This record gives sequence, C-alpha cells and structure tokens, in this order.
Amino acid sequence: MVIPLHTPSEAQGPTAIALGSFDGLHAGHRRVIAAVSPSPAPLVPTVVSFWPHPREVLHGETRLRLDLPEEKLELLEPLGIRQLVLVPFTLELAGLSPDAFVQEVLGQQLNVRRVAVGENFRFGAKRSGDCHELVRLGELHGIDVEVVPMLWDQSQRISSSRIRQALSKADLAEARRLLDRPYRFRGRVVTGRGLGRQLGWPTANLQVDGRKFLPLEGVYAALAWTVGCPEGPMAAVMNLGPQPTIDPTAPSAVEVHLLDRQLSLGGACLVVEPIRLLRRQERFADLAALTSQIARDAKQARQLLKAASGRRIGVGESPTDEQGDGSEQQDS
Repeated sequence: MVIPLHTPSEAQGPTAIALGSFDGLHAGHRRVIAAVSPSPAPLVPTVVSFWPHPREVLHGETRLRLDLPEEKLELLEPLGIRQLVLVPFTLELAGLSPDAFVQEVLGQQLNVRRVAVGENFRFGAKRSGDCHELVRLGELHGIDVEVVPMLWDQSQRISSSRIRQALSKADLAEARRLLDRPYRFRGRVVTGRGLGRQLGWPTANLQVDGRKFLPLEGVYAALAWTVGCPEGPMAAVMNLGPQPTIDPTAPSAVEVHLLDRQLSLGGACLVVEPIRLLRRQERFADLAALTSQIARDAKQARQLLKAASGRRIGVGESPTDEQGDGSEQQDS
C-alpha cells in the first residue's frame, strides 16, 4: 500500500507534520520525520513540503530533485507516515509574514497540532522566520513545535547538497552511504531509431522526468527492472548523455541495454539503479569501433555485477534482441 499524495484541501486531519523539503530522505530528514511518527490518535502523521521549490518561483532557478513526489511516497510509507501533502508555493505564499503563515497555512489549511522541523528551517516573507520564531508562534496558536538538531557526519552535516555532489562525480558508493539506500530513477520506454538493434545491441530509450537529478554523464554498469516485475533486478549497461559518434547534435538521453535478456519493453516503466561508472563518453572513428567498445562495456559490466552481487543477475555471454524494443543504441 502506497500512501496518498494530497493537496492541502485534501489532507486528512488533524495533523502532526514534519515540515521541510526532505529531498533525498537521508538520515537527517528521517530524524525530523521520526519526531511525528508515530503520533497519538487522532493526529495523522504527515510530511508537508512545498512544490515547486521556492527558489524556482522567487529566482527562476531550476531545482532538480533527488526524489520526485511519486518516488517519495514509497519511501515515506515504511516510516509510518500516512500522507504526503504538497503546498503550492506561490508569490502570494512567499509574501506571508511568519505569523500569517502559521495561522493560515499550518492552522487553517493543514489543521496542525504538532510540527517538527530541522534547526535550519526558515519560513515567512524573505525567510524572516526561523525555528525559534516558529516555537514562539506555536505557543501563541496552540501548536506543539519540536526543533530537531542537524545530523553531522564527521565534520560535515548530512545534506542533499552532498548527495548531489557525489552523484555529479559518479561516486555512487558515497551517494548510497549518505542516502542509506541505493540511488535510483525511472523512465518510460519510448521508441527510438532502432540503430542499436542494427548493431546487435538493442537498447531501451527512457523518457525520464526532467525534474529528476541524474548522475554524471557516461556509461554505467547498472541494474534495471520493470515496475512490478516478478523477476527482480537484471544486469544492464546504461548510457547517460548525448551520442557523440552517431549524432553529436542530439540531446542527452538515457539508454539501457539489458544484458542477455529477451523482453518486450515498449511502453514499460523501467527502474534503473546505476552501480558503477565504466567510462566517460567519447567519440569513436566509426560504428565498428563503437560496437567493439560496447561489447567491452558489456563484458566489464557482467563481471562487475556478478562480483558485486555474489550471484547471477540475468547475465550470460552474448547479446540478445529485446523483442519489440525499437529504442536507440547507446552511443558510447
């Protein structure tokens, strides 16, 4: 059972809320969430975040997310949360004073009785309210406020920014350590030009939500599976980025070759877990050189994934044709 995603008007109440962006749901975020879950009846344990990110509205910045709302639902349910509420962030909301925010958003819209925030939480017009102000206003309006200290990892605090930095360097082990879970993304399989099939290495061309934060461009050993697949993860090679040999002007793409599997993937939703960067992208002299490199990538991925798993994850010795998958071939 997956918890519901609600607007404020749909939210069940009264609520005990963890308030923040919680992008990545790392250990620091989970400490804040643990302060409201479980909560005594009739309070509904709830996570409340803003969408879109305030900096997108106020400064026109693009803010890619480690977890999209739909992905976050699956992560919150095991933590005892019963609903995720996204508050639309608008210029009108940004102009509310701290007191008006507590009264109108927390009190009237969300029927909050208890709220937990991290000690770096800011709110209200021009971020004028901090956690101390929230405690003061909570006392005035009958809302119990708990401020949760930051979680430190040696000399640095655990943060979403550190996770993004690790992914930007393809340091998947560090990203996994900070997330305390594997980094994953998903996309819908769409039809491409079918060049990969002609070269003997058919790939699934994934349409990934443009708001999702993706790791460093390159070729990866990966695990992949379709949503609801009973077979579990399958060994794969993933290319993330443009196609410098085939079409240098083509936009960045995500292409996945399932190693030694015969599957019809057209229209399926594929979950991908990058395991290790094999190499950065490069331009080859011709398609024959590209094909030879793809074979070396597949061999390396097979060996790496076998060693990492300690068991076979659908890997063999020769490529096969994923039936009906007309997606583009990975280009590096």
